Amino acid sequence: MTERRFAHSIKVNDAKCIGCVACMKVCPTKAIRVRQKKAHISYDRCIDCGGCLRVCPHDAIIPLTTQLADLDRFKFKIALPSPVLYTQFGQEVMPNEVLAILKEIGFDHVYDEALVCEMINVATEEYLDENKSLRPMISSMCPVVVRLIQRLFPSLCRNILPIEPPREIAAKNLRAEVSEQHNLNPEKVGIIHITPCSAKMVSINHPESMARSHLDGAISIREVYNKVMMKLKRETGMLMMQTQNRISGIGIGWAIEGGEIRGLKYTNSVSVSGLLDTIRILEDVESGRLKNIEYLECLICPDGCIGGPLTVENRFVAKSNVLRLMRHFGGKKRVNGVLVKRLYRENFFSFKWAVEPKAFPPLDKDRNVAIQKLKSKEGLIKRLPGTDCGVCGAPDCKTLAEDVVRGYAKLDDCIYMCKGDLQSNGEKK
Repeated sequence: MTERRFAHSIKVNDAKCIGCVACMKVCPTKAIRVRQKKAHISYDRCIDCGGCLRVCPHDAIIPLTTQLADLDRFKFKIALPSPVLYTQFGQEVMPNEVLAILKEIGFDHVYDEALVCEMINVATEEYLDENKSLRPMISSMCPVVVRLIQRLFPSLCRNILPIEPPREIAAKNLRAEVSEQHNLNPEKVGIIHITPCSAKMVSINHPESMARSHLDGAISIREVYNKVMMKLKRETGMLMMQTQNRISGIGIGWAIEGGEIRGLKYTNSVSVSGLLDTIRILEDVESGRLKNIEYLECLICPDGCIGGPLTVENRFVAKSNVLRLMRHFGGKKRVNGVLVKRLYRENFFSFKWAVEPKAFPPLDKDRNVAIQKLKSKEGLIKRLPGTDCGVCGAPDCKTLAEDVVRGYAKLDDCIYMCKGDLQSNGEKK
């Protein structure tokens, strides 16, 4: 396995940033500040949702993903594309064509993740059948949702389905299989996810439910798009691979909202996508209003993974392509249910340990000092105007008050406070 390099999946390009505060306004964990006309990310609060990457009008937020050039350090390279990749090249292109071209652009082996998505459906059903006391169970497939729950809804960590996502399960199986077949040191095998979002990079570098990811990196769909598209423009008939009968229509459906629950037998399941709607429904779960729901599929990106910030195709067109492929490949299960159930009983799909809450940093390590700072913060909030304009460089007045007591900002960063001070001085004169 390779060295883990990135603690987070985004950074700010100061040369392009003009301090427009668009990123600051969309951040759900208030991790972004604008100081001296530049955005700054507080990484101890960031959950890598990609909201800032999506809204930045100046391309000043940079995704930190694996590059194709990084693959040279591996002796044997495996591409593990998200089903979203199949939706990026128009109505006529089939998955087996895309998989074949991936081999042409530098991979030694490719693997269809859609089939593993179907396996996870079977494993999920087994878990829900055996564990009925806690409802709803929440999908663990989106790494940002997991991090969001850890930060903002810590009491719901126990509701997270303790089953690894398809990309990890596929990589786990592939490393052992390929190493044995080709007589290779497992460390020389590079398994690379082709991803619609940079958050996968964080789940690879810093997984929440295991000591070490089975993946070695994640390449952006944008990174491979042009190379694949150029080869698709040529005659691709000779590139067809014998994967047509193994591709899962059920698994391809995972690319859009509702795709995961569509493959489950449990009809009282709910799917939601988009950051704000995900937060709203998790608030309902936390308050106990959704105990009658068996399973909750939450996806941070709008319309599901096809809305990922590292995709190329318009997400509405991509959704149409998903539906076309689902009709083509059908809804018939293609995995061996008996085998999957046996693997489930052997804990092949299971977390190594449960996901734990991650609290935001306290106001101070010393409890007594933290209490005093909290009182100071409450006093400052009363003094501030409550307009939440963002001109101070913080997303709202409460956050500015917290920044002040932490020593990160000054009260006169607020233009209203400055104006009030000037008026007061004028009256005194």
